[in-house]
Amino acid sequence: MNGSKGGRGRRIVLWRHGQTSWNLERRFQGSTDIELTETGVAQARRAARLLAAMKPDAIIASDLKRATATAAELAAVTGLEVAHDAGLRETYAGHWQGLTHEEIIERFGEQYAAWKRGEPVRRGGGELETEVADRAAPVVRAAADKLPDGGTLVVVSHGGTIRTTIGRLLGLDSHSWEALGGLTNCCWSVLGEGARGWRLLEHNAGTLPEPVLGDDV
Repeated sequence: MNGSKGGRGRRIVLWRHGQTSWNLERRFQGSTDIELTETGVAQARRAARLLAAMKPDAIIASDLKRATATAAELAAVTGLEVAHDAGLRETYAGHWQGLTHEEIIERFGEQYAAWKRGEPVRRGGGELETEVADRAAPVVRAAADKLPDGGTLVVVSHGGTIRTTIGRLLGLDSHSWEALGGLTNCCWSVLGEGARGWRLLEHNAGTLPEPVLGDDV
């Protein structure tokens, strides 16, 4: 079963961090610890006010700076403590990290094309997407298991990690995870718990359409 055990009606909000300078430069961040820009902080502050209205019961976050700073804005308006977990970090992508989109295509064109075809690829010698899901999805499941009936968990993470985690929680084959579009900075997706497991209720919510600047484009 894909859902958590116990009561029904719980929600998981998977929230991507705010803007960074590397997002603007279209540099692959991966597990590199890049801070938010001033715009990124403002994005997190605005989104936090919206998410607070969902009355979350718990917040968990990646321990990378861009995610911790984003989560801190929600903690400030809800009074909740944030539990940080390295399992929620972005995909480690080895030699791809720090390169622009164009540089990746130029230097690793075959690898990039294979990844876009949905083949299992260690981008830059790093993690497989299934390995990211292997470490992140259990963290989310464990936190969701602690929620009360009707409770809401906010997960502050990264575009690629969120996409693979959603795919795993929905029980989708890894080849089809690419069908889930990327998240704009500081936007989120919502999973709701139903009788047959988790369902995708919202995707890339929180703003009018904007370009997606991230590692999973």
